[in-house]
Amino acid sequence: MQSDDPGLEVVHPHAAGIDVGNGAHYVAVRPDRDPEPVRRFECFTADLHRLADWLQSCRVKTVAMQSTGVYWIPIYEILEQRGFQVYLVNARHTKNLPGRKSDVQESQWLLKLHTYGLLNNSFQPPSEIRVLRTYWRQRGEHVHGAATCIQRMQKALTQMNVQLANVISDVSGLTGQTIIRAIVTGERDPRKLAELRDPRIHASREEIAKSLEGNWRPELLFVLQQEVEMFDTYQRRIAECDQQLQKHLEFCGYCSALILTRGTQKKKGKTSQECSSIRALQRTAADQRSRPHKDRRHRRHGGPNARE
Repeated sequence: MQSDDPGLEVVHPHAAGIDVGNGAHYVAVRPDRDPEPVRRFECFTADLHRLADWLQSCRVKTVAMQSTGVYWIPIYEILEQRGFQVYLVNARHTKNLPGRKSDVQESQWLLKLHTYGLLNNSFQPPSEIRVLRTYWRQRGEHVHGAATCIQRMQKALTQMNVQLANVISDVSGLTGQTIIRAIVTGERDPRKLAELRDPRIHASREEIAKSLEGNWRPELLFVLQQEVEMFDTYQRRIAECDQQLQKHLEFCGYCSALILTRGTQKKKGKTSQECSSIRALQRTAADQRSRPHKDRRHRRHGGPNARE
């Protein structure tokens, strides 16, 4: 088998490669674009704008860089705003250069691979989805923190031999939280605490009162009080995230009318992608409108599997 031209075909003639770092970025362009084809830029915002200006002066249209931690995000956003086509590549796909690589060699290696189309671009959602994702991830962290507080409450109760969890499936429900908060405020009588049960609880008052007989150790009551306060803090943070999500979704809903109107006239290219993104946002908005109700129901009644 023979080939007249075994060389690689240039796919991106106006390419650049960026080695992303914590303190500085090394940028490489083709040698025919600048007498100094590799330059170092610090990570300050002004330096990132200088980097974009230099790439524009070198007539660069597409840029390849590695997804290193979160250090790539500021430069990605600036280059995207400037109109560059940014390829965010997996670092595992660029480790084929033998020997130890310097930052300069890394940027040149990225430039070479990208020039010949040997790098795959990682998926990046539109900016509207990225904003939504940031709020949603922060909300998820708070939900996880609140769940951890519930676990610590149950642990403190068990150490005091208060077996409330044996008669109530979830102490984060309405009955569980009412009893725990009464304990924190100083109530110790099991029968008075049992009177706080919700009528929908399957366990009787006698069973709940029996489970609330324990040894009230002051250090564990202190832990219980702190976990209750921390749980309330997480609930406030979750509510704040819900407000920000709702504001963003309302803004995206306003923009979607304009974009979808354009999408009816132009079905190809960027407009079609924008329409798909807006439809995804609309589906998320519908889910978000129903989720706070579901969360309140689960917090109030102890979750879908609670015996309330």
